[in-house]
Amino acid sequence: MKQTVCLSLGSNVGDRAKNLRDAIAALGSAGVSVARVSSLYETEPVDYLDQPWFLNCAVEAETQLAALDLLHAVRGIEAQMGSKKPIAKGPRLIDIDILLYSSEVIDTPELQVPHPRMHLRRFVLEPLAEIAPNVQHPVSRLSISELLTRTPDKSAVRVAPGP
Repeated sequence: MKQTVCLSLGSNVGDRAKNLRDAIAALGSAGVSVARVSSLYETEPVDYLDQPWFLNCAVEAETQLAALDLLHAVRGIEAQMGSKKPIAKGPRLIDIDILLYSSEVIDTPELQVPHPRMHLRRFVLEPLAEIAPNVQHPVSRLSISELLTRTPDKSAVRVAPGP
């Protein structure tokens, strides 16, 4: 059965826009059919501040993969692209997070969906609100737009200039 999923992608190492484009392209061969992609957003680092700014985007897609298989697929894309995460929340070539998996709530040691910090992350909510403003968070029951207006995160998030 097809599931609608929302993903957050980020990069702050190398050619950030190319990294995002390459990761989005790789989703197709991993069994994820991309329906919509947000604009690219330039975002200041959160938590670990001593690093370059990120480019972030959100993707809405469909997949027949089970949630855990989707997690393994996106981790495979990260590994295939050579992304390493030597510092938690530190610099990365590509980071792909599962934000929503239909309206399911999943809480296992390996995977938490909806993403447990998405409502606290402007760099996640701005791009997601662009492509899926009315999608409802399965726990809070608030729309993505409502989550964005309520987030305590005041970090800088702006649409990145074109090529």
